[in-house]
Amino acid sequence: MTFRAFRIFEENGSTAARFVDLALDDLDPGEVVIRTQYSSVNYKDALAATGAGKVIRRFPCVGGVDAAGVVESSSDARFVAGDEVLVTGYDMGVAHDGGVSGYVRVPADWVVKLPRGLSLFEAMALGTAGFTAALAIHRLEQNELTPESGRVIVTGATGGVASLAIQMLAQSGYHVVALTGKDSEHDYLKQLGAREILPRSAIGLNGTSPLEKAQWAGALDAVGGATLAWLTRTMQQNGAIASFGNAGGTELHTTVFPFILRGVKLLGVDSAATAMPLRRMIWQRLANDLHPLHLAAIARRIPFGELPQTFPVMLQGKSHGRTVVEIAAG
Repeated sequence: MTFRAFRIFEENGSTAARFVDLALDDLDPGEVVIRTQYSSVNYKDALAATGAGKVIRRFPCVGGVDAAGVVESSSDARFVAGDEVLVTGYDMGVAHDGGVSGYVRVPADWVVKLPRGLSLFEAMALGTAGFTAALAIHRLEQNELTPESGRVIVTGATGGVASLAIQMLAQSGYHVVALTGKDSEHDYLKQLGAREILPRSAIGLNGTSPLEKAQWAGALDAVGGATLAWLTRTMQQNGAIASFGNAGGTELHTTVFPFILRGVKLLGVDSAATAMPLRRMIWQRLANDLHPLHLAAIARRIPFGELPQTFPVMLQGKSHGRTVVEIAAG
């Protein structure tokens, strides 16, 4: 039996990715074999497939950090053939063959049974992006953020993680401010639940004062760089920032004053390595209180064959929402 997979190679010092036919024996080892129904497209996938970011740790490697499907076989008693499951993060798509493949074979410790209330399609409409958004909100709530605390700002607002975070926060009662550089997307962001839109051109990212007007009780930052530095300067007393992206740069130039004079908390969000007990809890929340009410509005399906066309659009910042790849139909 052979199946189609999107595999990433290193050729003459450059990254090259293409569709290939594989057999199960070609995949990395694992106790659970999954017949993939859906995968999704994340920023990390675009970096990996194009070589724009050095995220691949081993070549060749089947791409895709997410997968959802049905267990074909398992040597681990926790899973049996026919179980609906999902896998996100860990080494998927960067050091272990990933989800954009007709079949996935992974360690049993990476596999989550599909929570009741979620379909396989919804699991990938959420995917790593939805999991990251929910984990960021969870971390902020652990640090005393409530709807009564004040306004919450979401940066990179049209991206996959941010679009989902806006919905989750809004339906949980938070006053959400969406920060975006895309003037054409204001109506879209309001439809998601943002009460205010803050154009990126309206803020002073290069301010020199270590502290500025206190505005935000909480922040979810997908951008990093100068945007994250600006957030540290503009948080309220005891405000908390959840940092999970670097679309605007990897360096952070700030001072200690936001932390020692306002008690600002900077929380790193690493969704790939989340321990399984917390991982299951977050997926349960995604099936219940943090399930976006308008998930279908921001998720589009594409056939497997159109996957390569999505990467440059994403890297150019021209995409919004979530892209779900129909593997089984590909």
